[in-house]
Amino acid sequence: MNEKPYVLSIDNGTQSIRALAYNRDGEQIDKAYIPIEAYTSPEPGWAEQSPEYFWQKLCEACQCLWQQGKVKPEQIAALSVTTQRGTVINLDRDGQALRPAIIWLDQREAPESVSLGWLDWPLKLLGLKSNIDYFTKQAEANWIAQEQAELWQKTHKFLLLSGFHHFKLSGQYVDSVASQVAYIPFDYKQQQWAKDSSWHWKALPLKSDMLPQLVPAGEVLASVSEQAAKETGLPAGLPIVASGSDKACELLGAGAVEEHIGCLSYGTTATYNGNFSRYIESAPMIPPYPAAMPGRYNTEAMVYRGYWMVSWFKEQMAMEEKLRAQEQGVAVETLFDELLEKVPAGSMGLTLQPYWSPGIKNPGPGAKGAIIGFGDVHTKAHIYRAIIEGLCFALREGKERVEKRSGQKISCLRISGGGSQSDQIMQISADVFGMTVERPASYETSGLGAAINTAVALGWYPDHRQAAQHMSRVGQVFEPIPAHVETYEQLYRQVYLKMYSSLSPLYQSIRKIVNYPAL
Repeated sequence: MNEKPYVLSIDNGTQSIRALAYNRDGEQIDKAYIPIEAYTSPEPGWAEQSPEYFWQKLCEACQCLWQQGKVKPEQIAALSVTTQRGTVINLDRDGQALRPAIIWLDQREAPESVSLGWLDWPLKLLGLKSNIDYFTKQAEANWIAQEQAELWQKTHKFLLLSGFHHFKLSGQYVDSVASQVAYIPFDYKQQQWAKDSSWHWKALPLKSDMLPQLVPAGEVLASVSEQAAKETGLPAGLPIVASGSDKACELLGAGAVEEHIGCLSYGTTATYNGNFSRYIESAPMIPPYPAAMPGRYNTEAMVYRGYWMVSWFKEQMAMEEKLRAQEQGVAVETLFDELLEKVPAGSMGLTLQPYWSPGIKNPGPGAKGAIIGFGDVHTKAHIYRAIIEGLCFALREGKERVEKRSGQKISCLRISGGGSQSDQIMQISADVFGMTVERPASYETSGLGAAINTAVALGWYPDHRQAAQHMSRVGQVFEPIPAHVETYEQLYRQVYLKMYSSLSPLYQSIRKIVNYPAL
């Protein structure tokens, strides 16, 4: 295997599937990009997509890579898959999908509460009952079992998208430990399926044999089947290596393998993550997720609809920019930096709280989005800058929460994801956080993180830390501007941090009056 010079990463994100080839130095040799329809909404708040659609697009990405000609299938030593988190799929005994995948953006809740029997009372005394109730209502398995009982009875396997791709590639029900991020019976502290005595099995309709076998990141979990070889063009028997979810792989690909390095992910969901050797919850009952390094934890603070807000702004307020982008043949987002340049730091007092998602866990299910401080000077450019600043404020609050709970101060930040490609957004981030921020040299950090796992499995490097240090590199560095730091510090401390507590009673009233999100 070591005679073959490249590894292949397949990254199934929310908006695209990419097939990426890397050499052992972490250099991206070639890339095939296939845009996808993120989901359909047969009912308000639903988000679904055909599992076979994902697989077909994965095959298309592989075939496109070979057609581009820079990389040949026989040059690939092994492959790894990284995917969006929390997307679930029901398969029957023949491995056929029983229903569309429920995508992580789906907002439905199970209509009936689930009793844990004798555990209900002690959990209530400990103040944990509401957390368990939230888990059972959010769990897609409970919704399917209650609303589509006959279909649930036919369910042989219940997989995440990563497990589905591994099944389609190999014919085996196997998945990576570091991909298990969902409402499933997973013990995040021990990084394994929950023990038989765990409350998870009472809270969910799942049985242990409905779940895949788990393999630690950086180990071979299966090989490419003859059927998958025909569909993808990959060599039959090619080793498939366990990596992790897209966010976990982003940290690894950004080189954030030390506890003093924080990582921001500016994707559809925006996150702050730390990479720890200890189990540290970002808030009570919000577990750290498995890192793409075995035995480590990613303690995360999340803005559920993070840089989705850029898409929201584009659709609702950027018709002029969309037309100009069409005329110039560029992505509309490239014109948004002009809007940021027009507006001073602090957006002339316009301050945004980015809770555009109903029913979020943190800061609370009643949270709503808000923009305050409007005056006659404000334009859509101010609104756009306030969006970026508000996202940074929310992520800074998450960073400070993780620092407090971990006792670990962060010395620098690495930023990846689509939003990181804007120099203006990178500078705003440095100014809001008041510290140096670094952009990895590679934009495809999740794909690179998967490649690092593959390199370790092949023995190219002795461990993940050395592989990441060799394969991941820092690109451009942004230093904070002192005058901007002072402005943001005052807005953050005196305005932003007080917004939720001040507005929360109004959010509760709105929810009662219009029943959105549903009570």
